[in-house]
Amino acid sequence: MRVDKVAVVVAHEVSPFELGVACEVFGTDRTADGIAGWEFSVCSPGGAPVRSWSGFEVGGLAPLAVAASADLLIVPTCAPRSAPPPEPVLETLRAARERGAWVAGFCAGVFSLGYAGLLDDRRCTVHWVYEREFRQRFPAARVDASALYASDAGVFTSAGTVAAVDLCLHLVRLVRGVEAATALARRMVASPHRAGGQAQFVQAPVPEGGASDDAIIAEVLEWVERRIDQPVTVAELARRAGLGQRSFLRRFADATGTTPHRWLTERRLDRAQGLLEQGRLSIDDIALACGYASAAALRHQFTRLRGLSPSAYRKAFAHHNG
Repeated sequence: MRVDKVAVVVAHEVSPFELGVACEVFGTDRTADGIAGWEFSVCSPGGAPVRSWSGFEVGGLAPLAVAASADLLIVPTCAPRSAPPPEPVLETLRAARERGAWVAGFCAGVFSLGYAGLLDDRRCTVHWVYEREFRQRFPAARVDASALYASDAGVFTSAGTVAAVDLCLHLVRLVRGVEAATALARRMVASPHRAGGQAQFVQAPVPEGGASDDAIIAEVLEWVERRIDQPVTVAELARRAGLGQRSFLRRFADATGTTPHRWLTERRLDRAQGLLEQGRLSIDDIALACGYASAAALRHQFTRLRGLSPSAYRKAFAHHNG
């Protein structure tokens, strides 16, 4: 999917943080960091000003007609959840999906996608606080309330407020590649990649390199990063941490929100994506550099979790990040 034009759609009262996340990721010029930008706008019905939750007014907005040609439409939290947004907003969202554009909802903004009928029989997530209400209002949606963010055929949803950052970086990865997303995350001092399936209840999000409030787990993750091309077992990691396996797994989940196997798989695939984008090594060499016994093993995992083969990813993203 080619995404060149991004529009945020707002109405009623908007979450200033979630609006700010979209502006920071898609509306800020990053050419100095080697990241190609987007044509960006914030839209409302009639271009009318909207109030923020913090009491100030957001003006200078574009009309919804501008969003009608966007490749990606983002809906942050816009109160109230208990009623649909204005019909022109719903029509804009439905029309976007009909023409193949991507649509994303942040936190309670997911309710707007539900009111538009875009989540029927789709996998989605929502903040755990709103799960019961959301299920009652949209029983046809397939809710995974444990996930940070979810995607289903061009419809993207994220959970709590900060998960909007994770979803946006995921979208950048999809359309600009892992190196661009990592560079942007570094500039934002954010985690480059928390997988969508990672639990909402993570106690200490783990950035690239494994930084964590749990010093023992952080040291183990840093050690793994330095030898990611080598095989490793949970027993070995537990010994490295000086813990029994059950205690280690519990501490690991508390620190990262996921399992050692899933964390290691994601880090290896991140490394593979970066090497594929650089375009210098063969698939066989990349597989070995990322800890896979063969190109076939890398190809299987990469295709299963990234949705395309390593060769197709290289074709799409090599030399594409500038």
